[in-house]
Amino acid sequence: MRPVSIGGVALTPVGEQWELSLRDLACEAALKALDSVEIDHIDALYIANMAAAPIQGQLHLGAMLADALGLRRIPAIRVEAAQASGGVAIHEAYLAVASGLYDSVIVVGVEKMSDALPEEVRSALAMAEDQEYTAYTGVTDIGLCALLHRLYMERYEAKPEEIASLAAVSHEHAVGCPHAQYPFKVSVERILSSPMEADPIHMLECSGIGDGAAALILTADAGNVEIAASTVAVDHFFLTERRDPLTLEAVRMASKRAYEMAGISPRDIDLVELHDLTTIMGILSLEDLGFVEKGFGARYVSEGNVRRDGELPVNTFGGLKARGNPVGATGVYQVAEVALQLLGEADRCQVEDAETGLAENLGGVASTCSITILRRR
Repeated sequence: MRPVSIGGVALTPVGEQWELSLRDLACEAALKALDSVEIDHIDALYIANMAAAPIQGQLHLGAMLADALGLRRIPAIRVEAAQASGGVAIHEAYLAVASGLYDSVIVVGVEKMSDALPEEVRSALAMAEDQEYTAYTGVTDIGLCALLHRLYMERYEAKPEEIASLAAVSHEHAVGCPHAQYPFKVSVERILSSPMEADPIHMLECSGIGDGAAALILTADAGNVEIAASTVAVDHFFLTERRDPLTLEAVRMASKRAYEMAGISPRDIDLVELHDLTTIMGILSLEDLGFVEKGFGARYVSEGNVRRDGELPVNTFGGLKARGNPVGATGVYQVAEVALQLLGEADRCQVEDAETGLAENLGGVASTCSITILRRR
């Protein structure tokens, strides 16, 4: 396997982009990425998306976007793994370049959720769970997270304000981020006084949904940022069949392989982009990525360790909670943000002297986990 570098990065602002179509958003990100790097050819296109079929009624996104970009006659492949679509698409593109099959590829993550009514969006997101035994009951992804949230508080005596502090930090980090959907501070008190989304999870502990697109160019040419590791793992599809619901085995397996692949340990990571669909998923991820002992994640966050100037900067552009969660594109945003940090191009969101960063992208309630580790050369 040969080294793979990040050759170009582009992001569009996350929000309700009423004037732009799914195709418009994807093309904007892709063209910006292509303009950011000197490259004479693209060998393949990977497009990450979750919900274009139920929301836009659109499939065959690979051919659609390749045609729109003038990239005809190349392989164009759509990748879907629920909200882990972006991370898995990057993994597939990485393998293609690392193996020598292609020299330069582009990965585009895109999602447009504002076209649909809230109940239609919720129905589309529920497709990440089993339709015969889980989704048919009416439980949402937030409802499943609520079971974990309550169990975590009971088992580890974690306080609601400790768990909610992750959302407050994410909003703090989003201030000044030009592509963030919610770039403003929110106090822990305000979070805990917001309406219940699924008891005990408050509305302001959940990520919203938005429109957005992000693009990366992966190349075999030497660059300033290399992909030190890319892994994917899956857990039991049914939350009820897991040995311990509070242990995200897919996260543990994927991160263990990634650390081994990169030849590092969790102590060598300078910053992390977590998949904080809800606060409890972020807390559990911190623990199962190996950064904090089991049961101490909430306390670790509440003590300020994950701020940009803390021991382990987390969600440095706001994470899913405040940067926004364009679902199938989220994993591409995460890796792009880590790359911007390592390139020193994060502006007001910059973490000083960052050399190694990790992005964690989850599908469903951590049924799928993608881990990408980037390293500055």
